[in-house]
Amino acid sequence: MNEPQRAASAGADSTTVLIVGAGPTGLTLAVELARSGVAFRLIDAEPGPHPGSRGKGVQPRTLEIFEDLGIAERVIANGRMAMPMDSIDPQGRVAHGGVIPESLANRPDIPYAASLITPQWRVEEALRLLLEKLGGAVEFDTTLVDYTQAGDGITAEVVTGDTATTVAARWIVGSDGGHSVVRKQAGVAFVGETREDVRVVLADLPVSGLNRDSWQSWIHATGFLSLCPLPSTDLFQYVASLAPGAEPRLHLADLQATLEQRTGRTDIRLHDPEWSSVWRANIRLVDHYRVGNAFLAGDAAHIHSPAGGQGMNTGIQDAHNLAWKFAAVVNDGAPRTLLDSYEAERRPVAAHVLALSNARLAETVRTKAIPIKRDASTIELDVGYRGSTLASDDRDEQASLRAGDRAPDATDLAATDGIHRLFDLIGRRRFTLLNFGPRSATTFSGPQPRILHLVEEPGSDDEIADTAGHLATAYQPTDTTLVLIRPDGYIGLISDAGDLGAVTKYLAAFH
Repeated sequence: MNEPQRAASAGADSTTVLIVGAGPTGLTLAVELARSGVAFRLIDAEPGPHPGSRGKGVQPRTLEIFEDLGIAERVIANGRMAMPMDSIDPQGRVAHGGVIPESLANRPDIPYAASLITPQWRVEEALRLLLEKLGGAVEFDTTLVDYTQAGDGITAEVVTGDTATTVAARWIVGSDGGHSVVRKQAGVAFVGETREDVRVVLADLPVSGLNRDSWQSWIHATGFLSLCPLPSTDLFQYVASLAPGAEPRLHLADLQATLEQRTGRTDIRLHDPEWSSVWRANIRLVDHYRVGNAFLAGDAAHIHSPAGGQGMNTGIQDAHNLAWKFAAVVNDGAPRTLLDSYEAERRPVAAHVLALSNARLAETVRTKAIPIKRDASTIELDVGYRGSTLASDDRDEQASLRAGDRAPDATDLAATDGIHRLFDLIGRRRFTLLNFGPRSATTFSGPQPRILHLVEEPGSDDEIADTAGHLATAYQPTDTTLVLIRPDGYIGLISDAGDLGAVTKYLAAFH
């Protein structure tokens, strides 16, 4: 192979953020930066979009992020919410699952109560289309070779085809997967294990002789097998566990033989796979999410078992957390120490998700069955940052809602222009202040929040009425409560005492 030719240019190309890896995590980060006007480049070593269904579960918290981005409707249209799940034992008995728990159904504080099944490539497609609409693009077939840090920036060597280029950036973000070049060159330990005894064969393929009404799995002494219909396609995702030491065989005849052995059925026929892979239980978490001007996100920082459908979602939420902090530093002059809160907030979340997915993996290995019960543990609405340096309140420790928690939604809010949900009014890359108390003329230093005053009858654009009481139920305010919601939809500050000085001080820290 010929050595790459150096691009003929004076000096290095420059940007603010160099994002390495254009999976869901990198795409989400790029979209958020594009919306905030922060310069970036998004590169990926692959020649084009990644194929395969892979992480097919989109959790409710991620759907809330997609709603803020404006792509939730598209993603949902290409998926299926709360897909029924059937587990068949060797005697042919069927256990039904996938039902939304009553505790989560029809709640005004939760717009999405169950996970969505959709191929991962559909999620990436929606993010890429939005990125293009915002004027950005993925630079495919572009590989990070090396980077160095000096002062307040990095210098990276990238290769596109046969052309090498030097890129200067303020920060580099590795969203380049489990084999992350960014992580390796930062010298960050990726602590955990690779279990060769826990492997599965994956394939996206057409299936005849099986309806698409539910996700079906079979329990067998040799292992489990499942077929999940992939919405918006004519395919199913085939998943079959491998016995320890068994040679992975991805030919159609081998997939069919395993299907017949574990289901006891010959009427289900598989057809040529459009994509296939072998997954190994590689379970790891980095020591640090940041080394100087280098950051890690998604699978570059944490690799999970697919049990519970957490990995892709956790990476998307990493990006959502990091992006608004980059924007605050670049656009609002926030101190660079704000970026330290990224690791402090996101690493404990990844550790929790690892523990959850490991427990579900252990159950799957023990029972040779895919868990079919849905509960609140996997939908990621309980992810929060209590104890963060960015969380402040004067509430009792036993209060059900505290600073650092996800801001609950609320429906039936009356405004001068009609009825809204709270989620229609918050986010959009800015702070929001809910004022349950009297009006006060206050000037804030730092980023200016959108202020929503709670009144009985809205008479101006900054007033809303809690006509059904859903907002009061979710936030349990006093008649002076102030709630400051961060750009990423988490509560930064609650003051039941109505301390506007605390709000002013909080926002001033971002300037």
